[in-house]
Amino acid sequence: MTDDINQLGMRTKAVHAGEKPDPDTRAATPNIVMSTTYVVDPDTTFSIEGQSDDPPYVYTRWGNPTVDQLERKLAALEGTEAGIAFGSGMAAITALFLHHLQSGDRLVMSDVSYAGASELAEDLLRGMGVDVVRANMSDLEEVREATTPGTKLVYTETPVNPILRLTDLAAVAEIAHDAGALLAVDSTFASPIGTRPAEFGADFVVHSLTKYISGHGDTVGGAVLGKAEELTRMRSRVVVHTGGILSPFNAWLTMRGIATLPLRMEAHQAGAFEIARFLESHPKVEQVTYPGLPSHPQHGLAALQMSNFSGMLSFRVKDGQHAKTVLAEQLQIWHYAVSLGHHRSLLFYMPTMDMLENSFSLNPAQEEAFRAYAGEGLFRVSVGLEDPADLIRDLEQGLAAI
Repeated sequence: MTDDINQLGMRTKAVHAGEKPDPDTRAATPNIVMSTTYVVDPDTTFSIEGQSDDPPYVYTRWGNPTVDQLERKLAALEGTEAGIAFGSGMAAITALFLHHLQSGDRLVMSDVSYAGASELAEDLLRGMGVDVVRANMSDLEEVREATTPGTKLVYTETPVNPILRLTDLAAVAEIAHDAGALLAVDSTFASPIGTRPAEFGADFVVHSLTKYISGHGDTVGGAVLGKAEELTRMRSRVVVHTGGILSPFNAWLTMRGIATLPLRMEAHQAGAFEIARFLESHPKVEQVTYPGLPSHPQHGLAALQMSNFSGMLSFRVKDGQHAKTVLAEQLQIWHYAVSLGHHRSLLFYMPTMDMLENSFSLNPAQEEAFRAYAGEGLFRVSVGLEDPADLIRDLEQGLAAI
């Protein structure tokens, strides 16, 4: 295989990047190295602090051959120098925050974010003395006003969970860098097939590997991708000491999922288009939000920075609280369940008041902007790999019972 991985297509990278045949057995499929410890030279130090920039394998909390292969594959897909894999998406976000932020630092964070990240910022970071400032990342003037000189980190998502609003990554990267801040982007909803934030100026890319990248709903993981020098410091300062590492077996499962990621994302997008168009035409559906539809308020931006619109969409119906019970009981193929990016289709109702009271801290203008997408609540939909016609028939009978 060529030494310049960047010259390869995404489907080739998904299969080959980071991997090579086992030197002893010539096995083509990567081995799972489950050992926790390794035989080392007698002059090896007992602390990660004394290791070189390219240390030998000593202890799996410090590094593991199977996990390393996954990290190289993820970096190749995102077009970054390096990556770190974690035991969950929240472990990745936590490590990113702990590495970059301390008391007195300013974090500018998307006003609407994945609930776990949002609650972490409100509960833990504020308690540590971090100045957490919320900004609607689709409003560049609001981002500019929030990102004052001395801001340490700007953190956003695109599309944002759960309302599928977009961030203009190139514009926000320029704002962050002009203020001397770094930009981190959670790109879980898009996957590397849909958006590669580093190409638009992001310093860090965050993923929940649990979702599209693994793709089968059977493993949990997370990742931070970026420049090698910065991630080397993050690994030694935070990852090794907090211990939020990914198990080698889950790393192997994730690599197996990545091999089909480009093909799966094509199918997710194709199915989502059909489901979204069906829902837009249904008399009981008040609003559908999908970046691939011309009706999305930022469809032009989506077409500019997304090469795949993914399988995530949302829709609203009248009296969603009643509808959720009916759909949970009536649907035969869809699973009424949390999470997303799996091969099976999932949907889940998210009441607006619950999100506003428990997850987000919004000012009146931000709440109004949120409600423009969410109303009093929305169904977050993850379109899987089933036949779209079957999914539509199932939704049709479920909606008819509302």
